[in-house]
Amino acid sequence: MEKQTDGKSGAYARRRAHFALAFFALIAVGLFAWNPDNLYLWIKALHIISVISWMAGLFYMPRLFIYHTDAAPGSVQSETFKVMERRLLRIIMTPAMMLTWIFGLYLAWSVYGFHGGWLHAKIGLVVLLTGVHMFFSRAVRAFERDENRRSARYWRFMNEAPTVLMILIVILVVVKPF
Repeated sequence: MEKQTDGKSGAYARRRAHFALAFFALIAVGLFAWNPDNLYLWIKALHIISVISWMAGLFYMPRLFIYHTDAAPGSVQSETFKVMERRLLRIIMTPAMMLTWIFGLYLAWSVYGFHGGWLHAKIGLVVLLTGVHMFFSRAVRAFERDENRRSARYWRFMNEAPTVLMILIVILVVVKPF
């Protein structure tokens, strides 16, 4: 039976992820070449897809940290969590974050001309969300070295940071209060 932590499975997952990213990029390039009348809606859809993917990773990563904290360093369970965290970060979260920024900045520039207090506040919150992503990235590297110094309770608390930021961002985008 093939294990998902084997090198063969990792290489297969990496190829699938590269294919998905290439397909996504091809769609984006094709849209700009085609330049349909509703390009804004297409870019908005790609932005939302990217945001959903990024947020899924930001919600899941601290849960992995909680369980990883309880695993003995060097154990099979700990090594499995290392693989899961690394793949989640590299294959889903980071590419989704980059695409979120690319499509989001395009929309902010082409639709709103970077004007609007709500937009500036939203971008500020997305910068904070990116900071959370970077913090989680450092934590993945610390777990990889078996150097996590944080408790499961701490990671439960950190699990809420992406949620709070996401709520505020959605309110700003939908309501545009200022």
